[in-house]
Amino acid sequence: MTATSGPPQLKIAIVKLSSLGDVIHAIPVARALRRARPGLHLAWIVEAREYALLKDHPDLDTVVPVDTRLWRRLIRRPSGVREVLGKVGRLRGRIRTAGFDVTLDLQGLIKSGLLTAYTGAPLRIGFTADHCREGLNCLFTNRRVRPPAAAVHVVDQYLSLLEPLGIPPGPVEFHVPIPARAALRMDDFLGEQGVKSRDLLVAVNPGAGRENKRWPVAHFRRLADRLSVEPNVKVLLLWGPDEAHMARQIRDGASARAILAPPTDLHELAALLRRSALMVANDTGPLHLAAALGTPSLGLFGPTRAARNGPYGPLCRGLQSPDGTMPGLAPEAVVEAALGLLADGGPAR
Repeated sequence: MTATSGPPQLKIAIVKLSSLGDVIHAIPVARALRRARPGLHLAWIVEAREYALLKDHPDLDTVVPVDTRLWRRLIRRPSGVREVLGKVGRLRGRIRTAGFDVTLDLQGLIKSGLLTAYTGAPLRIGFTADHCREGLNCLFTNRRVRPPAAAVHVVDQYLSLLEPLGIPPGPVEFHVPIPARAALRMDDFLGEQGVKSRDLLVAVNPGAGRENKRWPVAHFRRLADRLSVEPNVKVLLLWGPDEAHMARQIRDGASARAILAPPTDLHELAALLRRSALMVANDTGPLHLAAALGTPSLGLFGPTRAARNGPYGPLCRGLQSPDGTMPGLAPEAVVEAALGLLADGGPAR
């Protein structure tokens, strides 16, 4: 008598390349897939810059980094086209041989559509053209989903792509592992800065990828001054590449002491955010990382929609500028909202 093998393992690929905040917003899709189909093989195709966030994620079996940013730089060189074609060909061979059954394109761009097609999956799920950032993305998918009207936030829109697989979207769960070594390094840093366990650490991030998404430094300075007079509140100024000058301007112009964060990698940043009682930031990756970690978060929005792109969670709020510009968001309104979130969630943390 011969043993019979079970059904073949279902292989699913998620294509969500960037940016950091968008990748974080897509993590609940991986969590929902793993919860509904524990035995599947789940892969994620992501940009090299965002790879660190996913490489040790417990819901993923494989993370495939691609570097389209490098491809764009190389293609400008005389011999760059040949080099890029070689890289693309090797990547295509790698993901085609994986034998995916289903690919979910959460990006909605032509480049993500190409990668979706490269997987060769018989079922390629994406958004309808009116919900794609680039309508031609639909050429590369064969099952297109229009998110329901109730799916206002981008997290809920991503989860709607699970409908063709018969997988319910909820409950929405984020999971962002933080290595113990990173947490220990940041605990040591905060201890050196005099931060006690009883202190309410308020993280403030003045940066953003686009200038029109940045709240003025002078407004952030007024916020830091106001929060610093609250009992046991310590203000921590975060910064990323090319943003240190903004954090220093806030620190140097503030009437009370604010702590300037050290240079951090993604895991160390996450450790600081998990320790924080509140995060206040523009529409940028660290804001959404804080929300995913369960930290009460206040997002500041001007040209982008807080309802769609705001921090996601019960103790999170997106504050929308009344005139669509970041300077039009009054410091008094931000202070009031920040104090409200501190009162709701800070002491419990």
